[in-house]
Amino acid sequence: MKRLITVISLFLSLTSLTAQTENPVADPSAVITSGKARFTVLTPEMIRIQYSDRNLFEDRATFAIINRRLPVPQFSTTEQDGWLTIKTSALTLKYKIGGKISAATPSDEVLNIRFTLNGRDVLWYPGKDDAMNLKGTTRTLDGQIGDNKRQEMENGLLSRAGWSIIDESPRTKRGDGSTTFAFDKNVDGMAWVAEPVDKDAIDWYFLGYGHQYKKALGDFIKVAGRQPMPPLYVLGYWYSKYQRYTSDEFMEIVNDVKRNQIPMDVMIFDMDWHTQGWTGWTWDRTAIPDPEGLIDWMHQQGLKVSLNLHPADGVDDDEDYFNELRNDMGLDSTTKVVPWNLSSPKFYHHMFNRIIRARERQGVDFWWIDWQQNLTSKYVDGLGETFWCNHVFYNDMRVNRPNHRPLIFHRWGGLGSHRYPIGFSGDSFTTYGTLAWQPYFTATASNVGFGYWGHDLGGHQQTGDNDPEIYLRWMQYGVFTPIFRTHATNWPGIERRIWKYDNFPLLLETVKLRYALMPYIYTAARQAYDTGVSMCRPLYYDSPEANNAYLFEDEYMFGDDILVAPVVTPSEKDGKAARRTWLPEGRWFDVCRNMVVEGNRIFTDSYTQEEIPYFYRAGAVIVNNPPMMNLNTRPDRLILKVVPGGNGSTSLYEDEGDTQNYQKGVYTTTRMRHENQTLVIEPRQGAFPGMLKERAYTIEFLATDRPQSVTINGKQQANGVWNYNEKDHKVTIYVPQTPCDQQLTVTLGN
Repeated sequence: MKRLITVISLFLSLTSLTAQTENPVADPSAVITSGKARFTVLTPEMIRIQYSDRNLFEDRATFAIINRRLPVPQFSTTEQDGWLTIKTSALTLKYKIGGKISAATPSDEVLNIRFTLNGRDVLWYPGKDDAMNLKGTTRTLDGQIGDNKRQEMENGLLSRAGWSIIDESPRTKRGDGSTTFAFDKNVDGMAWVAEPVDKDAIDWYFLGYGHQYKKALGDFIKVAGRQPMPPLYVLGYWYSKYQRYTSDEFMEIVNDVKRNQIPMDVMIFDMDWHTQGWTGWTWDRTAIPDPEGLIDWMHQQGLKVSLNLHPADGVDDDEDYFNELRNDMGLDSTTKVVPWNLSSPKFYHHMFNRIIRARERQGVDFWWIDWQQNLTSKYVDGLGETFWCNHVFYNDMRVNRPNHRPLIFHRWGGLGSHRYPIGFSGDSFTTYGTLAWQPYFTATASNVGFGYWGHDLGGHQQTGDNDPEIYLRWMQYGVFTPIFRTHATNWPGIERRIWKYDNFPLLLETVKLRYALMPYIYTAARQAYDTGVSMCRPLYYDSPEANNAYLFEDEYMFGDDILVAPVVTPSEKDGKAARRTWLPEGRWFDVCRNMVVEGNRIFTDSYTQEEIPYFYRAGAVIVNNPPMMNLNTRPDRLILKVVPGGNGSTSLYEDEGDTQNYQKGVYTTTRMRHENQTLVIEPRQGAFPGMLKERAYTIEFLATDRPQSVTINGKQQANGVWNYNEKDHKVTIYVPQTPCDQQLTVTLGN
């Protein structure tokens, strides 16, 4: 009976990590033990390396790795001349039998791995410097001016050297000074932190993928968990500013937004929603007398609401529910503060049931966990407060609000944080240098699967007057980032209401463009879930042998078919800003110039403030929404931009928008093929509640000659159904409501 209870407990803890969790116990046939060393062949390119003087090998999930039960790849093992050799189709590992594995002194005399990269032999051994690592991300951009945070970037999963190490050894420090732990047992439906079986053990994962960067990321999510899809509304426009807004002022902002026809989906209540100072849990009713009424009003306007938390100081005696929480914790009546101790199951259970749940019942949609205090726990040595807050808050929502997708807004807590979207990058300064480095920072985070950084668009802190141009350029960049959120500090002189700027029409165009691109963006979010390749990613994923793909670090791919090269410098006297751009090999459509251009070249162009340098992959089909005010409704018409210069295809992804059913196959895909001036929209595949049965299309063939004819499903169409714009050389075809389960074929005849 005791054994049965243990098995059930282990099963519950494993299944509660995330909805995608598999099994941290590897298939025994993938495991080779040699004395105090143990090796697990996870993929042909990934081998786990363990060493324990106590012969205690960790089989539970750890913070970065939650699944080791993969199909066992073909490999061979031999023992000869005192060496154990493990050979896969990609790697050859050699271990000196009985040798002590350590990285203290770099050496290949006990352990080494060989593989081939671009025809040359590569040798790895413990302690070897990964000087060519392509980096991952860092906890925060607090204090960012220019690229001063570059030196804080942690190593990532990808390297030009062709190899990298995931180090889950219990004593290895993470970027914030914390360490990894195991997951064990089950607390209120989630896996809980546990001490490693051997704190002095070695626990490495060797990744020898060469320059197969996308494959490396795809295999990483097999062992580390997928990037969950955020709710659709999260990808819309957020209004946020650190300022003590009253209820009337919040409502005035929303009314101004609607009056100015600005699409918006999220309203942030920064820390002044509560009493006290840095940490607080009780509404400041002098500013917000009726919180439930205000949040309900926001919901009626189609907006979601998030509250900012700085929880480190615990719960003071003048907070709502203090007495109940103190009694729950068994503290005596003289207690003035219930300390924050989220590593305690008892504290978690009562804190969330008393306080967090009370605010959620008032309508709070998700939490902004703005952790800025001590980095590691006062109660569990080495436990990272950031990572553990992220794990608990995210999984608490998963367990207690199952009808919605879990969502928190938080800082990076180390490898494994990709399972708890989304990220808040912190308090940067409003300078062009800061803006210029953020494209690199955002794209590079995909090297650790952290695909949802959200920045303070416009910068957080500034020293001078509001600059409409830098705000515009930041917003233009923000269109092509995972999270589209304006923010700034509480200095009254900083303005983030875009309608207060003289260049408001241009700022408004950025918001409209963001919403137009939403079908493309949401499809990219699904691709990130499926493949591990994030929405924003560096150019070297597709061009790993092109040196320029590494040098032009302020360019990036946004999804599969849009290359973005944002303007990150001020205009010259002529009102234009120069931009030097590298286009990878192939053909590209220059959106600003409305023309197909050849790749594999560097060029310089100048851009007015109206212009954003971005490029469609030739032959692509870019799916757009029609104008809309928020993401609460599903448009019954789509705009399809058919890009000239080649043939291509895309797959439009759709689902319910804010449920976990997408993980269970409840979604649809619609494949669209473009070949030789013919667009084929194939019958929709799949199903989900609320999907449209019919849909209209506005199809735009870009930069093409006037056709002699236009046919829809083989029938020639009269003028009026289509037209030709002589200035833009664009053919526009209006297709009426069409059943989504039927094929639609549109052809230009010449």
